[in-house]
Amino acid sequence: MNWLERTELLVQKEGLEKLKNANILIVGLGGVGSYAAEFIARAGVGKMTIVDGDVFDETNKNRQLPALDSTIGKSKAKVLAARLKDINKEIELVVLEKFLSPDSAYDVVSKEFDYVLDCIDSITPKVNLIVAARRKKVKIISSMGAGGKLDATKIKVKDISQTKNCKMAKVLRKRLKERKVNKGVKAVYSDEIQISKSIKMTDGTNFKKSFYGTISYMPAAFGLQAAAHVINFIIKK
Repeated sequence: MNWLERTELLVQKEGLEKLKNANILIVGLGGVGSYAAEFIARAGVGKMTIVDGDVFDETNKNRQLPALDSTIGKSKAKVLAARLKDINKEIELVVLEKFLSPDSAYDVVSKEFDYVLDCIDSITPKVNLIVAARRKKVKIISSMGAGGKLDATKIKVKDISQTKNCKMAKVLRKRLKERKVNKGVKAVYSDEIQISKSIKMTDGTNFKKSFYGTISYMPAAFGLQAAAHVINFIIKK
């Protein structure tokens, strides 16, 4: 029995072929990226490159798909790669265990990708990835902040120039404007006002100065919207 039988029933043979021939880049495999990668793999996409230099820690268990007691201390990219292979043994996977530096963003993005999913939670690498995709004319969808929010019905996909009530998006728009990128980037965001008392400051490691509290389903819902947008784009292409 073909494991994609039900998918084929929905998108027909032609849609399934398009998905099998698609090549997707996912950068950041945390709460948003881990779910997005799984949804894309389960849709039957044939090629994927996944990028993350981090390992799982205990605080990831509240929101990251492969974060379990048994995976703490293990590479996010390797654990997720094994899981994706367990879903589709024929998927062609490129696994990059690294954080995206300003220089490497330009090397990682290439025209061979049908779509780039930016699921990074730090501003500087996000800016670099988005700028690289725009310069190389590769389609990109970027996840804004899922932290500090509880209402999953407020999640939307719009051009980044139209985002509101998201502090990450506001900072990102300003930084992108400095690099002459004003629009043309799809963003997954929530227009729910962030719960301000849920913020915590950090020591600034890996370009991250602060973070908001998160609930189990919000990053997953962001990942779902990003994956759904990309899958629909491929089917209708």
